[in-house]
Amino acid sequence: MRRCAAVSAASQATSQPGAAQRQRSPRHDRNPPSQHRLCRRRLPRIPGHTADLRRDHGGPRGAPRARVGRAACSRKRAQAGKFAGGFAEGERASVSELLAIGISHKTAPVALRERVALTANEAERFVRELVATDELREAVVISTCNRTEAYIVARNSVDAESVLLSKLAGRAGIRPTELVDIVYSPRNCDAARHLFSVTAGLDSMIVGENEVQGQVRRSYEAALAAGTTGPFTNRLFRAALQAGKRVRSETALGTARVSIPSIAVALAQETVGDLENRNVVVIGAGETAELTARALADQGVTTLFVANRRIERARELAQRFGGDVGSLEELPQRMIDADIVVASTSSPHPIIGVSELEQMMESRDGKPLLLIDIAVPRDIEEGCGDIPGVRVLNMDDLQTAAARNLEVREGERDQAGEIVEDEIERFSGWMAQQGATPTIAALREHGSAIVEQVLAENDGRWESASSRDVVRVEAIARAVMQRLLHEPTIRTKALEQGGGHGRIAVLRELFGLDEVPEESAGSSAASADPEFGQAAEVRPLRRGS
Repeated sequence: MRRCAAVSAASQATSQPGAAQRQRSPRHDRNPPSQHRLCRRRLPRIPGHTADLRRDHGGPRGAPRARVGRAACSRKRAQAGKFAGGFAEGERASVSELLAIGISHKTAPVALRERVALTANEAERFVRELVATDELREAVVISTCNRTEAYIVARNSVDAESVLLSKLAGRAGIRPTELVDIVYSPRNCDAARHLFSVTAGLDSMIVGENEVQGQVRRSYEAALAAGTTGPFTNRLFRAALQAGKRVRSETALGTARVSIPSIAVALAQETVGDLENRNVVVIGAGETAELTARALADQGVTTLFVANRRIERARELAQRFGGDVGSLEELPQRMIDADIVVASTSSPHPIIGVSELEQMMESRDGKPLLLIDIAVPRDIEEGCGDIPGVRVLNMDDLQTAAARNLEVREGERDQAGEIVEDEIERFSGWMAQQGATPTIAALREHGSAIVEQVLAENDGRWESASSRDVVRVEAIARAVMQRLLHEPTIRTKALEQGGGHGRIAVLRELFGLDEVPEESAGSSAASADPEFGQAAEVRPLRRGS
């Protein structure tokens, strides 16, 4: 009946002499056109390939390469809820992409890896800076001696990749285009597969190493505490830790205690011979130093000296594995009698410099010295290996020795790969659901908005129509919309089972679902799946999980 009143009012307004313009109908008053206006936007041009960009980014053939991003049509979203990883109040749920970008021992030498490495405090600041941008929703960063990787969730992976490249290049002091050849940037299920392989130790320098599982866990817990995780990264990292746990419990990769420090000690034994009567100095008192001390003790080393800024921690290691303890100030004097020095601190600057080492070598009467640097950034200044009588081995040298370990453990790697793929299948099914459910809701909402807009635009043309005719027109319009969207709805639901995350993203792009004004978006899609909760609701990790 309101429709009839609107038609009558419009008819009277036009029939009165001297009426300047048609009176606005109640439909217009209730639903201003601005709330139903279709978002028509010009798609940005696809950029051509830059001359200095390689297609393979230093990785295997067919792997996704990093790209310098293009300008994006993005609108600012409310800051509330961003750090929690969920959607801001009143914000529309959209299909987000999972992106991993980083460098590792497979793509970059230690000289570059140390320039982008992050300490724990730097990593926390880094992820907070990432989610503070409009392009990124969630972020977790892993930074170890062999890799620095960021796992992020963004609406536009191209723009997000550009942001990450710029930040990594800024840390390294180079242009972003110089990183393109050496970074890798898998997306969605490929990004998850990479993280699962990393956590399982399959992408490590030492295949099957156990330490990386703890490093991934601590990185995730740090991001969780910083409030930069969300539904995607929470699910992703929990699934990755589960994959790593299965690999170590169901294959022989978890039985052998192989690590970078153990390879370093084995390399030292190959270089200088029997270690039993050698004087060894270990610089540092962290996890890597502890593993080094254990590997040295297994070889019968008893003349061990542990140097560290935290004397209490150094004393604890010395008591457990035997030997003396002291501060870094005592290091130059202790190195005069040392045969081997293993450096493994988290210092951002070198501990052993060229000039100090030259002075110290003058007091050794020509006795050779082996320096093993397993820290990133490096603890031993570049150029120390040029001093007569000094030999320096770093992470790049350990990688050659680790290749022999890979040949021995190749059989177990295949079995572990099958476990990873099994976990990936589960995760990909979940990820497809996150795209399909809100997309169906958004597609139908978009169709309803079009119907309402067309009806509103033609309101004034129905002066002679009866109320029954108006109702019929509205019903026909909605029926056409429902029938038109029926097949896309069925096929979108089918993509949930097929892992069609990329095709769902294309569907949203074609219909412009991510560009609908926030006023008419509502939050129905966000509430369609309970996984779109806040990170604060995530239970703390249990060590047994």
